[in-house]
Amino acid sequence: MQGLDFNMLSGFRLFDFIDILLVAIIIYYVYSLIKGTIAVNILLGVWLFYVIYLVVKQLEMRLLTEIFGGFISVGSIALIVVFQQEIRRFLLHVGKNISMRRKKYLWSFFGARRAVEGDRSELIKPVIEACRSMSRSQTGALLVFSRHFDEEYYQSSGEYIDAPISKRLLESIFFKNSPLHDGAVVIVDFRIMTASSVLPLSDSEDLPPQFGLRHRAAIGVTEVSEAVSVIVSEETGEISFAKDGNVNMNLSPEELEAILKEEL
Repeated sequence: MQGLDFNMLSGFRLFDFIDILLVAIIIYYVYSLIKGTIAVNILLGVWLFYVIYLVVKQLEMRLLTEIFGGFISVGSIALIVVFQQEIRRFLLHVGKNISMRRKKYLWSFFGARRAVEGDRSELIKPVIEACRSMSRSQTGALLVFSRHFDEEYYQSSGEYIDAPISKRLLESIFFKNSPLHDGAVVIVDFRIMTASSVLPLSDSEDLPPQFGLRHRAAIGVTEVSEAVSVIVSEETGEISFAKDGNVNMNLSPEELEAILKEEL
């Protein structure tokens, strides 16, 4: 028996350990992305479905085996369809990390980061001042900062503007009697591209019950894209920031400014 155990261990290679480690990392990342969402319940349902298939197959229940086997045979395609949002989020997460590392390397290589720091502060300043003013007056607002402008998506769900950022323009858009105050403002390269845009809502089950459609939309758009969003609560005036499906709440204008400088 000891000789058998020794032989099994002797066949274990370094690459086998790396293989197991990489699989564990992938499982961890997948779980962290679907944790707290409805996808967990779907995954449990798929697992239960497969267990039932194994049971009826062992009991030689031919009719049920054929029915369940038909679903299992197309299981990979079905999983891609069911978990398309989670797969998209996972690939965006991986690609975004690679892109951020590449950009940081280029900035450090050319030594140009300090040269644009002042310009970035000036471009962010109107956003901070507008959020400060709307927070005091408890004016609800939703701002989405995207690296790319998807014309087919954003223009079809909002009003195309394409104007430079200004404090007065943001306050005018989100004024409660403005026809554009519902929905989100989409900002790309520090220009307001659209207003009153409709965003996908988050289906996360871990969100606080007091979160309304504005917060769920702000979180939802960061789950399916690499955009970040800023929310001003209409009920409390609280400023929040959302990224990768997570939200930082109760931020001061100074804290928001520091976050936006880092993210943008």
